[in-house]
Amino acid sequence: MPLHSHVRRLVLLLLVLSTTFPDPVSSSCAGGVRDDAAIVAAAFRYVRNFRPQGVPACRPVRELRLPSRNLTGAVAWAALANLSALAALDLSGNALQGAIPGGFWRAPALRAVDVSGNQLGGSLRVEPNPRLQSLNVSGNRFTVVAGVDGLPGLDALDVSANRIRAVPQGLRRLTRLRRLDLSRNAMRGRFPGDLPPLDGVRFLNVSYNNLSGAVNASAVKKFGPSAFIHAGNASLVFSKDSPARPHPPPPPPRGTSAKKAHPARTAKSTATKTKRKKHLGVVAVAIVCGVASVVVLLCLVGSVACGVVRCRKRKNGDKEAEEKKVQWGEKEEDEVVVAAATSKGASAAPVVLFERPLMELTLADLAAATSGFGRESQLAERGGRSGAAYRAVLPGDLHVVVRVVEGAMAGVGEDDNPAAAAAAFRELARLRHPNILPLLGYCIAGREKLLLYEYMEKGDLHRWLHELPAGRPDMDDAGGDIWEAAEDKRSISDWPTRHRIALGVARGLAFLHQGWAGSCRATVHGHLVPTNVLLSDDLEPRISDFGHLGGGGGEDDDATPEADVYGFGALVLELMTGQARWDEASVSWARGLIRDGKGLDMVDPRVHGGEAAEREMVECLRVGYLCTAHSPDKRPTMQQVVGVLKDIRPRALDGGGDA
Repeated sequence: MPLHSHVRRLVLLLLVLSTTFPDPVSSSCAGGVRDDAAIVAAAFRYVRNFRPQGVPACRPVRELRLPSRNLTGAVAWAALANLSALAALDLSGNALQGAIPGGFWRAPALRAVDVSGNQLGGSLRVEPNPRLQSLNVSGNRFTVVAGVDGLPGLDALDVSANRIRAVPQGLRRLTRLRRLDLSRNAMRGRFPGDLPPLDGVRFLNVSYNNLSGAVNASAVKKFGPSAFIHAGNASLVFSKDSPARPHPPPPPPRGTSAKKAHPARTAKSTATKTKRKKHLGVVAVAIVCGVASVVVLLCLVGSVACGVVRCRKRKNGDKEAEEKKVQWGEKEEDEVVVAAATSKGASAAPVVLFERPLMELTLADLAAATSGFGRESQLAERGGRSGAAYRAVLPGDLHVVVRVVEGAMAGVGEDDNPAAAAAAFRELARLRHPNILPLLGYCIAGREKLLLYEYMEKGDLHRWLHELPAGRPDMDDAGGDIWEAAEDKRSISDWPTRHRIALGVARGLAFLHQGWAGSCRATVHGHLVPTNVLLSDDLEPRISDFGHLGGGGGEDDDATPEADVYGFGALVLELMTGQARWDEASVSWARGLIRDGKGLDMVDPRVHGGEAAEREMVECLRVGYLCTAHSPDKRPTMQQVVGVLKDIRPRALDGGGDA
């Protein structure tokens, strides 16, 4: 058989195979046109409340605008990169979660991206795209922004209201930038050295950051004083020629009458006042001359005395300054701990460790373990009632969190004496339960009080619900640092894990309400939110940030066991729906759906489970419904809640850890 016949048959076979096994995103469009509607549907297949009917079929998608559509879940960003005509993407004002992988930025026609007001997080790493002109990621939970130097055509950049700790590198190369908003991030950087050339920038906001450098008069005049509100600590200064910062207008003079006086009376009183002023003027001149002579004499004597005192104190002052530089690394941070530790004798304040009484540590040792309570050791704060928290590794490889106590806690006020504070902390340390984060120790240094807790590597429940990939680890856009942070591919995407978390929190809260053995007082949490629920290595919950003792002095009026039950109910709703920001309005909305038998419509679509699991999840939502009853008298006790949660999944109980 001739060779060309074999070639012809091979080509024919390839054509048959290509029609038998179509492209994964196959299209029914004529002329081989790719169906962008199918691509969009694939990108949003894990997003709740998305309606694919709004995307026209067999037409190229040039704009995808879905703002404020109550979208929840994780977008398959890699699929969106296949939209060859996509120029504008607006997903702002939703509740989208997860990370944005670098592959998304390869969309060839992309010009503008707005994902503001969502729950996206992790590291935002942008791949080079010379066509991108506008990028808005404000109001999310991003911690790092990298790769902006690969966006030379960028005209507007908004990264405000995130958790970014450093000014994005490469901003200097954005010579076409006209709008830049870095506000509300606690960024570190230098102004204006780390920013684009300000000559071409028309709008700038760097407020509420920790910048250093100098702000001249031209910058304040061009961008306004509001662009620099709390833009840095003492390292950011305004040059002498900068206009003064705005102050509120002075209040109107008091005692002025709105009624007009009679003209005759006014003339008479004016003449009388003139005579009095002349007489008083002579007396005033005599008094002023006498007082001035005395003041000049006292100033001369005071100057001599001050000069002698300064000479004596200069040597001692230089010595103390050198000691502080060595001990605290010459940091100019505003942490209250540094202020306390630099006071006389405070660095020698002992650290009390309940389980290691023979370990002798002082506040100076805590300062050394936290780099002088520097920001590199500070943990991110998301709703704790206490002050700043710092991670430290103590001798014996003891990993702890050092938390500053601010205000009244554990029945201890700011002005309480050290003995009363130590007694209250020892009482808190007796609270031991598998679902309670134990108090390991404390340090009292003058007015400052520090508490030591066990460090939980896995973080809090908020992180696992809204920042890590709690949904599907096999999603095709699984990329970026935040996806790699899910160690051992563990997640809370399955129903048994979420039930175990809810039951563990209920057990811990019930234990707090019943009090430790030998005490008749209940411990009220007062602020039960996902950020205060930490997870152990096996994802077992531990309640933290508690310490309001029922019946103790200084207790908040809202800190009651019934209020804790309501907080637990809201936490259950967040755990089961995967949606954040629960207030009274959202709780009322959820209660209405549950009451109408539509609770299954609220369940987080990322949670795995069959028909039996769906029934159990609806029952768990009903627990949230009961706990959030408007009347506190109608709410169950936490001990009753534990019993109901056990009955929901009796086959999964291991019999341990009951309250």
